[in-house]
Amino acid sequence: MAESERGERRLRPAPLIFEPAEAAADPEHFFDLESMEDPRELLARATELTLAFRAATDRAMEFQAVAAAQLADPRRFDRLTAADIAARAEWTEDYARKMIEFGRDLLRDATP
Repeated sequence: MAESERGERRLRPAPLIFEPAEAAADPEHFFDLESMEDPRELLARATELTLAFRAATDRAMEFQAVAAAQLADPRRFDRLTAADIAARAEWTEDYARKMIEFGRDLLRDATP
């Protein structure tokens, strides 16, 4: 992924404000979208939330990959195998190997 793409992806298009526990417990409640009457406003806010959740998912996945790479580092005395990491993260072993490699790439790119 190009650096410009990575920088753009990390922009936060909408603030993800945590909802009070009472609101989150109500299955009909979702970031107050159900109370919006103007469809233009609803579409705009729902789109902002969609983009923010996608950005958050991508970022969290990068942290998963870095953690997987660190756990699989052969220099660690408590190194985990791809199978061990897969079990902990509820991934397939093949996916764990790909995430370990992705994490190594991220760590390598972050090193000056």
